[in-house]
Amino acid sequence: MSAKKTALTVLSAAVLVPAMLVSPAHAAPAPPPAAGGKGRPAKAPAPPASMSTVGGTLLGQPGTQVNLLPGAPALPANLTGRSWIVADAETGEVLAAHNAHWRLPPASTMKMLFADTVLPSLPKDQVHRVSEQEMSGVGAGSSLVGVKEDEEYTVHDLWLGVFLRSGNDAVHVLSAMNGGIDKTVKDMQAHAEELQALDTHVISPDGYDAPEQVSSAYDLTLIARSGLQKQDFREYCGTVSARFPGKQEAGRPRDSFEIQNTNRLMTGAGGITPYKGIAGVKNGNTTMAGSTFTGAAQRGDKKLLVTVMNPDAGGVNSVYEETAELFDWGFAAAGKVKPVGELVPPKSADTTSLGSPAKSHEKDASVSGDDSGSSGVGTAVGIAGGVLAVLAGGAFVVNRRWPRGGRRGQRS
Repeated sequence: MSAKKTALTVLSAAVLVPAMLVSPAHAAPAPPPAAGGKGRPAKAPAPPASMSTVGGTLLGQPGTQVNLLPGAPALPANLTGRSWIVADAETGEVLAAHNAHWRLPPASTMKMLFADTVLPSLPKDQVHRVSEQEMSGVGAGSSLVGVKEDEEYTVHDLWLGVFLRSGNDAVHVLSAMNGGIDKTVKDMQAHAEELQALDTHVISPDGYDAPEQVSSAYDLTLIARSGLQKQDFREYCGTVSARFPGKQEAGRPRDSFEIQNTNRLMTGAGGITPYKGIAGVKNGNTTMAGSTFTGAAQRGDKKLLVTVMNPDAGGVNSVYEETAELFDWGFAAAGKVKPVGELVPPKSADTTSLGSPAKSHEKDASVSGDDSGSSGVGTAVGIAGGVLAVLAGGAFVVNRRWPRGGRRGQRS
């Protein structure tokens, strides 16, 4: 089955889609209710007193960091995310942040790093027959797209399963194609180091809860920015729905079934209003991580990235609601705030005139303050039969405009 035969429906920055009934993907079973209402203690842990200063010293301080200039709107009231960040996707300026470097479980947002690492090495039209061994390591309660052993899939199909349904089964197959889980984890860790995403410690490529698997709002935003510079990454994370291959019976056309993106700001599922201009990127929800989300959106010429980790407000919609509020604030505040930091360039893009690359702090992988352990706007609209019609000027493209001023912050 070739990539061209897969029907896609992709979201444009100027087009909203009708509400679709899509359930959130969970990498692990939901916890039982507790005093806090989300399976954790009623009192949330405090952030570390000292965090990484990659990107600027203010980003290493606990609490909310913002410098409002005259005429700037106030930040949204009642934000409950344990960690969040609002950044300009192109200039890399951080407009505001809250505990930006708090190392927390990332859930399926870790799949952004998996994709940014592995996607370039596997041709999208490559066909692979799935083995029983490749499926044996998928964690209990994982979110699945429906990959079956002894069936063939293209790499293109599998990436759709990763981005749309957060399929851990698809992640494990792609990891096997990349040389195995252990190699893929090492590749991801090395790529995180290259991106200077030094809060990130990779244990599993799919984001499944594991002790010491952590990232941060800052790192997830760096990773998303890197991914959005790749056309295939933008296509997959901006896809709303697609046909996924089903069972193949001899002498008959292969069955297929529809899969829909679990990003509620794209689909409008669960009563969430689709966010105009949304471009992905990835959501997650696990027992240890709570709800996490990194999104990209465009309004006019302005392109923003927002990451929210683990809101204390109840309900799976809170991460989307708080992300939408931060997008609204960021677009209104652009040009009216003094940046509190920057998204640093990869090490290979760094120069001595811009300061030394951040030092690795990889060995300290504990979850600070918490002992619990652990889609670019597309350029096409699906047409019957899978034909893709390109919308001129509709692509969400992040150019490599690395920050030009100041020294790179180093981990304290």
